[in-house]
Amino acid sequence: MSDSSPLPPVRLRPEAELARDALATPLLSRAARLARWAGPETRVDPGGELAEEQLPAAAEVLGLVGANAEGAASAEGAGAVEEAGAAEEAVGLADEAWQVAVHTGLVTVTDEERGTVEAGEALRLLTSGSPRDVLEVWLGALEAVLADASVPDLGEMEALLEEAGEDGEVDLSSLDWDPEAEAAFLDGVLGNLYLLTAGEDGPGEGPVPLPALAASMIVPEDMEEPTDEVLEQVSDALMRLDDQFRLLEPIGLVEFRPVDEEVLTEEGGSDGAGGSGIDEADVSRYGMVRLTPLGLYGLRTRLLEAGYEAPVVGELADKGADVLLDGTGAFPPGAARAETEQWLARREPLAAARELLSAARGTDAGAPLRRLRCQQALSLVGAVAEPALREVLDDAELGGLARVWLAEHGAADVPAPPESMVFWLTIDTLAAQLAAEGNSAELRELVEGLAAGHSGFFASAWRVEHPATAKVLEAMGRLHPDKKVAKEARKAAFKARSQRGE
Repeated sequence: MSDSSPLPPVRLRPEAELARDALATPLLSRAARLARWAGPETRVDPGGELAEEQLPAAAEVLGLVGANAEGAASAEGAGAVEEAGAAEEAVGLADEAWQVAVHTGLVTVTDEERGTVEAGEALRLLTSGSPRDVLEVWLGALEAVLADASVPDLGEMEALLEEAGEDGEVDLSSLDWDPEAEAAFLDGVLGNLYLLTAGEDGPGEGPVPLPALAASMIVPEDMEEPTDEVLEQVSDALMRLDDQFRLLEPIGLVEFRPVDEEVLTEEGGSDGAGGSGIDEADVSRYGMVRLTPLGLYGLRTRLLEAGYEAPVVGELADKGADVLLDGTGAFPPGAARAETEQWLARREPLAAARELLSAARGTDAGAPLRRLRCQQALSLVGAVAEPALREVLDDAELGGLARVWLAEHGAADVPAPPESMVFWLTIDTLAAQLAAEGNSAELRELVEGLAAGHSGFFASAWRVEHPATAKVLEAMGRLHPDKKVAKEARKAAFKARSQRGE
């Protein structure tokens, strides 16, 4: 992702609803319970970690299965192994929740020497703060979990620490682990998940197959068929993501269906994980992930902090029409409509129509797209806007637009436009489409239809006094598949530039 271009606008749920979701997440709710449990007898080490002997009690407070570690240790047979494993998992979950409590300020260390703690200010915010306060605490917990998700397997780390030299330095290169690269990889994956969730061409709020997400980070865009080496890298990335999303689900960032362990042992399972030979019916077995509404809020906040422009539908509703038309210029159609509907809902229809038309004027580079967005907005106003459209029938920039709107709404006595206005509106419309869609297939079809339906179009078009005339004609020459027509368009563009002294 580039931080210089705006991301697709997202639709966020109300903060009160998101705050309720945050409080209900397993990890934050456990951290809050431990903060309320902590008292004068609670002891921590200098780093703030809960003393090992107190972890079973913490797990029991949380109501986790297998919290009685001592009972598990004394049990016998196969049941002992299962119980011991459950106890170890429970203690691990309690330790994780405690670390989040310390990181977020739900618990604060009062005396490092004695290792004593007390409930922190963040605990009060969870119980009596505003929804924004609750979300701030949750964001802190999210950052802690994201940091943990970028750390390699704990068992590998412990083995490495045991092998540390006398100077205590750890050779991270033997782990094949680059902390910055790991964090950047996870950020990139989450960024792609955000784009897929926000973009109108993606699954929206639906789940994303884990192989597709892994491939989005590994397979080059210009690679038609991934090589075996690339597929192996995708498979490795998929398994890393499987581990990471398991960690991220309890904080409420995602809903996650892990990789089915059985599929990895089946014939072709490894290739399948890399995106090769997967039946559509089986793709979910390789993991599915969905960004939750709370996760969408969290990732947007992180993107804003990283310098990205990440708009939200509805944030232009209290702005002027000029801001609305410019702001929705880069929006996909669905988001632009939703934003405009919210803007119109706060205004009297006829007054809104007049404000939109006034803001649509201009000769700057963004004006054609503003007029297109204005036309789309006016289609939502309805027949009540007719007086505003009749007021601009003689306007050089808006007269053509007004006639089109009036004709589409069945208005009577609509004056026929002069030929110059028809050509001006054509150039303006093409300029707007070019700005909105670039060299799209839809624009190519429009160009072909225009050239086929109007013989001698280029002989007149180059004379149109519109700032974008030459640019539009050049685009027509670039897009039209017929070499003869394309050449005519380029010649017309050259004449238009000469006429303007360019």
